[in-house]
Amino acid sequence: MLQRIQTIYLLMAAGASAGLVFVFHLWKTNEGVSVFAKDNMLYLGLFLGSAILSIIAIFMYKNRKSQFVLGRLNIILNFILLGFFVYLSLNLSGETAVSEKGIGMFLPIVSIVFLALANKAIKKDEDLVKSVDRLR
Repeated sequence: MLQRIQTIYLLMAAGASAGLVFVFHLWKTNEGVSVFAKDNMLYLGLFLGSAILSIIAIFMYKNRKSQFVLGRLNIILNFILLGFFVYLSLNLSGETAVSEKGIGMFLPIVSIVFLALANKAIKKDEDLVKSVDRLR
C-alpha cells in the first residue's frame, strides 16, 4: 500500500531533510562564507537521520502503529535539530560569528509539518481499519 497519501508526505519530509540541506545554506559568516549542513557533522547527521527515519517509515506500511511511532520519533528529532538552531541564533549576540541566517534553518519546520500530516493520515487509516473490524 505504498500509494497512500502518507507515503507522499513522508517522501516530502525525507526530501526536505536529505535533499534541501545541500541546496540551502544554514547561515553566512562575517566573511560572507555560506555554511551548509555538510560542513558540520552534527547537523548533517541529524538531517540524514531524519531522512532515514522517514524512508524506514514508508516501508513499514504493513504495521501502521510502528509507522506512527517512527513519525513521532522523527518529529522529536526535528525539534531537537530546531532547538540547536534556535540556541545558535540566540546564543550568539550581535555579529560575533553569524551575520546572516539562512533558509536552511527553517527546514526542520517544513519537515515537521509534513511528518504531522503523515501521522494524521496514518491515524485516519488506523481508525478506518478499527471501524471495519468492529463491523465483523
